[in-house]
Amino acid sequence: MSIYEEQDYNKKIDFSLWKKLIKYLKPYKKLLILLGVVMVVVAAIDVTFPIMNEYAINNFVVPGNLDGLLEFAILYGILIIILAFGVWALIAIAGKVETSLPFDIRKEGFERLQKLSLSYYDKTPIGWMMARITSDTRRLGEVISWGLVDFIWGTAMMTGIAIVMLIKNWKLALITLSVVPILAVVSVYFQQKILKSFREVRKTNSKITGAFNEGITGAKTTKTLVREEENLKEFQVLTGKMRNSSIRAAIFSSLFLPIVLNLASIGTGLALWVGGNDVIMGNNISYGTLVLFINYTTLFFEPVRQLARILAELQAAQASAERVMSMIETEPEIKDSEEVIKSFGTIYNPIKENWPPVKGDISFNNVTFAYKDGEKVLENFDLEVRSGETIALVGETGSGKSTIVNLACRFYEPTEGGILIDGIDYRERSLEWLHSNLGYVLQSPHLFSGTIKENIRYGYLEATEIEIIRAAKLVNAHNFISRLEKGYDTEVGEGGGKLSTGEKQLISFARAIVSNPSIFVLDEATSSIDTETEKLIQEAIDNVLKHRTSFIIAHRLSTIIAADRILVIQKGKIIEEGNHEYLLKQKGYYHRLYTNQFRKEIETKSFS
Repeated sequence: MSIYEEQDYNKKIDFSLWKKLIKYLKPYKKLLILLGVVMVVVAAIDVTFPIMNEYAINNFVVPGNLDGLLEFAILYGILIIILAFGVWALIAIAGKVETSLPFDIRKEGFERLQKLSLSYYDKTPIGWMMARITSDTRRLGEVISWGLVDFIWGTAMMTGIAIVMLIKNWKLALITLSVVPILAVVSVYFQQKILKSFREVRKTNSKITGAFNEGITGAKTTKTLVREEENLKEFQVLTGKMRNSSIRAAIFSSLFLPIVLNLASIGTGLALWVGGNDVIMGNNISYGTLVLFINYTTLFFEPVRQLARILAELQAAQASAERVMSMIETEPEIKDSEEVIKSFGTIYNPIKENWPPVKGDISFNNVTFAYKDGEKVLENFDLEVRSGETIALVGETGSGKSTIVNLACRFYEPTEGGILIDGIDYRERSLEWLHSNLGYVLQSPHLFSGTIKENIRYGYLEATEIEIIRAAKLVNAHNFISRLEKGYDTEVGEGGGKLSTGEKQLISFARAIVSNPSIFVLDEATSSIDTETEKLIQEAIDNVLKHRTSFIIAHRLSTIIAADRILVIQKGKIIEEGNHEYLLKQKGYYHRLYTNQFRKEIETKSFS
């Protein structure tokens, strides 16, 4: 089970959690006060109508007298108009809160996602994050806004009804309301059952969202491996589990409501029985008052039913609240100290005038690193990289190549030891300072929906059109872009789907270089492209890496022949080090690796 899934399905409603969510209502304080006033007015009118009916029965119906009926009807009509206006106002205000609240929560949630470290994305499913930002926040908006409406109205109604009933006939009022304690006990019992079921529903919903995401993004792989039937079966298991949890939740909810209705009927029956006997016996209660009590008994349990529904929805929404707040309250594993923030600013408010220039000297000093709950990847690792030097890292999968680069980029931080940039521990500088001086090209290029120009400018919005074209020329992308009908204004499609892999890689290369970074990283950037594009990128590498501190994680060794130093990594250790010619002469691991790859390329060409 993921650490982000609920592990306790028996926890009661956590009011401290809801207290945290209340802060999102502060910007709407005036609206909420107005909403409260409107709801109290609506509840007061609802309480007044049975009193009006009592008056009509006692003064018009029983004596058969029509004196004052017109004035009574006018007053009744005025109350109806005020009630209609109040209902319109409450729908308008609650609707605004319902739409604004999820917007604010989503905004803060997305802002938090931008701040979180790379490790968070490594271990958190995309579907989990998608469900938090979409369905869970929408759920909270609905429950808080309309739950607040019904709570204020219901509380005001019950209070008003109870006061009037006690004033009219306190004995009959106590008899009628005697079922309320039983209702309270029933509500507490069902609370735990409903909450557990709805938590299971939300948990499964996240898995379904993740399965949707994987099914869509991996559609091509599914088709090529003929996995449609297996995927459908796996998806049916998930949806079946959600269906069962939903049915279980519905059963508990469906049991709860009839119990409330039956208790309401018992209260009404008690009022009719005792009050009816009093009317027959002439015990100081009129027909109008009896009708008043019957009306009030019915009306009293309507807000009780509404409050019971709010309780059930609150229980259901707590699972959503827990998930949303767990994401918003997640702290980045990599973050700057208060002293660093004071000097250099944050990712959203950088103090760039205090940023020192980056020369590019990088030192690993006795660095040890282990991923959480994992074995050590590096132990007592030392490395000196001089400014402007190109370092290539080769080795088998899992040897520690990417870890070294991720540590240098401060996507992770050493468990022990330190990493210096220009002689200063990089934890004494801000993350934004380092990442703003970093160019990174991934193995699998990702482009965002929009034009080529917008994608190149993505990481450096201040880039002029001249700088964009210069970057494209530097990485040999300008020629193919110019041949497109709309040139730099060509739409790339979702994920860059309208372009070839090689074209996407060239654009991502231009995007990484347009800001003129001091440190450059190529993470197996030529492993998934054709030979012709590889030559273009190789030329681009030769141009781009001049006078920059660079790391190349190599898959095709032909791309690192010109590197200043090649490090052969095995189990987190440097087992060989030197330039291409030197390592070939040593007849060691690198020699065998290069020879085998070269031989395979020759065989492939001969075969084709």
